[in-house]
Amino acid sequence: MRISPVILSGGSGTRLWPLSREYYPKQLLPLISERSLLQETVLRLDGLSDVGAPVVVCNEEHRFLVAEQLRQIGAPAAAILLEPFGRNTAPALALAAEALKALGGDAILLAMPADHVIQDSPGFRAAAVAGAELAAQGHIVTFGIVPKAPETGYGYIRRAQPLNPAEPAGACRVGQFVEKPDSETAKQYLASGEYYWNSGIFMAKASIWLAELGRFRADIAAACNRAYVEGKADGDFYRIAKDAFAACPSDSIDYAVMEKTERAVVIPLDVGWSDVGAWPAIWAACERDAEGNVIKGDVLTHATRNALVIAQNRFVAAVGIEDLIVIETADAVLVVHKDHAQEVKGIVESLKRSDRAEAKTHRRVYRPWGSYEGVDAGARFQVKRIIVNPGAALSLQMHHHRAEHWIIVTGTARVTRGDEVFMITENQSTYIPIGTRHRLENPGTIPLEMIEVQSGSYLGEDDIVRFEDIYNRHNN
Repeated sequence: MRISPVILSGGSGTRLWPLSREYYPKQLLPLISERSLLQETVLRLDGLSDVGAPVVVCNEEHRFLVAEQLRQIGAPAAAILLEPFGRNTAPALALAAEALKALGGDAILLAMPADHVIQDSPGFRAAAVAGAELAAQGHIVTFGIVPKAPETGYGYIRRAQPLNPAEPAGACRVGQFVEKPDSETAKQYLASGEYYWNSGIFMAKASIWLAELGRFRADIAAACNRAYVEGKADGDFYRIAKDAFAACPSDSIDYAVMEKTERAVVIPLDVGWSDVGAWPAIWAACERDAEGNVIKGDVLTHATRNALVIAQNRFVAAVGIEDLIVIETADAVLVVHKDHAQEVKGIVESLKRSDRAEAKTHRRVYRPWGSYEGVDAGARFQVKRIIVNPGAALSLQMHHHRAEHWIIVTGTARVTRGDEVFMITENQSTYIPIGTRHRLENPGTIPLEMIEVQSGSYLGEDDIVRFEDIYNRHNN
């Protein structure tokens, strides 16, 4: 039976701020390799036979980034489902099952969070084959990570009796799911040899998952069915019906089904897994130098040990520090001791309460047509560097409160301004008055780079009235 990967990409990764932000979360970042965690998750199954295109469940705000990252690795999705808001993993998996049911057949779902690291991909593929065999028999399979330490940051799974001596990969019945333990309890779990870390990775036939969800959480199953059926296609995406999904309770796969079903089976997994939930996990997953440091970017260290130092925009020097994390971005610098890395989430919460942009976006903001980056700002003016991809176009729009002056740095622009349509190229400029309909396009084969100077009484991104948009956006 075919395996259908289901990529759960709804997380925000607040403990990995300032690299991970609400509109550009950790699963979309190249934290360990040159590829993003999302891309590595999809590519992890390369080499397996009879694997379908992935179904991705993601936040609506991330849709264009997800689609572009899949395009970059040549892995188009069977469906990209847009959740209007998060409702945890049980509804997300139900939506994916509904989508596969609509596409026909009864595939085996392989649900994988998009933000995990697995260093031994061949070992994971072998486990997935074993899991598929059990899922085809009607079991709901989870994968228990063989623990290396008495970790208090993970939930645990206690194994019960083996399914059968002939069953693959040491599969056992699930005895119990347990919450994150305190240190002493975690030590007892490790010493007993009966417990695994809970990976959050699952396999089941789509029909079995929907049936068991309907058995134990009929309210979630009904709401997800309605939300999917009443949804609609939007280009490369499928929009889940907002009103119907609003009625769906929030619950995890564990709570909704796995703790209640008799079908739960666990397969041990020892493949260098990490959920990279905080900065020390990034440090542990990366190659370290002789002093135990992980260094990325333009960094110089002296008398520094066991540190993680990342510089994205400026030169960073670290002297005489130990067990510290230093993360530099264009608009923020984080310095935190490893022992307090979990508390970074509190900084993000403070930023949100203060309505600070640093909680949501980076200085460079990505759009389906390219990107823009703030260069300078003051009273009644703002300067941006804008890059438009070859063949891309911004919406036909107007602004009530700002005028714009465009200066082309590289490439050629096709400009619509009122009833005029004209071309401008390098070292040329044009002016867009307040209230004038306009559009910017890149008809060329190289990126269009320009400087935009905005002036007016209000310069917020929500001062956009769209008349036409090839990306079907209503704002931003």
